[in-house]
Amino acid sequence: QVQLVESGGGLVQAGGSLRLPCTVSGRILSIYDMGWFRQAPGSEREFVAAVSWRSLGTSYADSVKGRFTISRDSAKNTVSLLMNSLKPEDTAVYYCAAGDTFYSGPEYYTRRPYNYWGQGTQVTVSS
Repeated sequence: QVQLVESGGGLVQAGGSLRLPCTVSGRILSIYDMGWFRQAPGSEREFVAAVSWRSLGTSYADSVKGRFTISRDSAKNTVSLLMNSLKPEDTAVYYCAAGDTFYSGPEYYTRRPYNYWGQGTQVTVSS
């Protein structure tokens, strides 16, 4: 089992920044990849960004490229999402996720299974 706890959400004005840390515990050595997803009211959950736990690979949704940065600290067992130049449309509940199964299909980070999820943290961007 892997446990994930997000923090760092809150209310910020458009153009501002937030950092969302995700603390990882449990069977950490089993993890292949970590991802951040978000879900706005009335919308489906969508992929935001992902990072490999075992290499330097990263991936971003087109909507956040150039504004968001995902990083991991293996020594501290954390994955963080730094969000700059925030827009009102970034308002959502943000979820941290972990994938611990091997996957070799297309669109690797967006389609791979994420087996573990955090409880989510609310991010609200005011205009």
